[in-house]
Amino acid sequence: MKSALITGITGQDGSYLTRLLLGKGYVVHGIIRRSSSFNTGRLDDVYQDPHESSVRLKLHYGDMADGASLRKILREAQPDEIYNLAAQSHVMVSFQQPEYTADITSTGVLRLLEAVRDYAESTGKKPRMYQAGSSEMFGATPPMQHEGSMFRPQSPYAVSKVAAHWHCVNYRDAHGLFVSNGILFNHESPARGETFVTRKITRSLTRIKAGIQDKLYMGNLDALRDWGYAGDYVEAMWLMLQQDEPGDFVVATGRQYSVEDFLGIAGEYLGLDWKKVVEIDPRYLRPNEVVSLCGDPSLAKKTLGWEPKVDLPGLVRMMCDHDLRLAEEEARAVASRIRTGVQRV
Repeated sequence: MKSALITGITGQDGSYLTRLLLGKGYVVHGIIRRSSSFNTGRLDDVYQDPHESSVRLKLHYGDMADGASLRKILREAQPDEIYNLAAQSHVMVSFQQPEYTADITSTGVLRLLEAVRDYAESTGKKPRMYQAGSSEMFGATPPMQHEGSMFRPQSPYAVSKVAAHWHCVNYRDAHGLFVSNGILFNHESPARGETFVTRKITRSLTRIKAGIQDKLYMGNLDALRDWGYAGDYVEAMWLMLQQDEPGDFVVATGRQYSVEDFLGIAGEYLGLDWKKVVEIDPRYLRPNEVVSLCGDPSLAKKTLGWEPKVDLPGLVRMMCDHDLRLAEEEARAVASRIRTGVQRV
């Protein structure tokens, strides 16, 4: 069986990639950060008791800020493939925590590359590594953005991702490591964090429909993005590491929608007039806005044989269905508490 190591395994992409690799027969090792509360909720349905001899999902405590822990985990996991998905990945937060973002999202990649290089030299093994890039790296460069487009990052997060990208290219060229960069455009799912705009929209509109929220506060509705489904995009990650040679690939749908378009699709599906419940809050406006992102996935299609399967309307429906179930459960819980309170009186 092949062995894979995933950093950022508890995130949206990590959870989808874990399921993909387990389905292909891999032993999957994941790095998780120590926390006083459980942070593995996205993996609950695939979690396996570590005491079982046949377990194929193994979690290790580590951190991208701790190079020693990365080296230790590499020795224990002995991976054939490494997927670096760890990052401080929220663009707005990166303006508030630029040093932390740079340390984890950029320098953390350098620590991992050094650990991989040391591991390869000491063992003679040649693990393949995937680095998660972002469309935010293109920033102010107009679409269509492709592998040869100029990087013009507009946030500390994007600057950090650009640095990580070039670290990977340098280690590929200088040390002969098999490292592929995936420049992934926005990809969403029901597992998306609730502070990201797409999930914020579907979570809030379904709560409004369920009668437990009144307003949805938003920032820039005119921003244009290329949105795909995370389940499709992790397949592209895997395909990159199955090639004979490493490379850099844009992963996108090639179609562009505005945040307002996303609101309109969700509102229509839920039977809500979103314009009556949405208000603009300046606190959600970025200091340096990225206006327009749309990727050209031609190289990924030609070289990897990859194409997205889920379009934006299908993705929005999937997220709304999931969040409507959550909202209805929440509404029932609220009603139950109210009834209990009345009975106590």
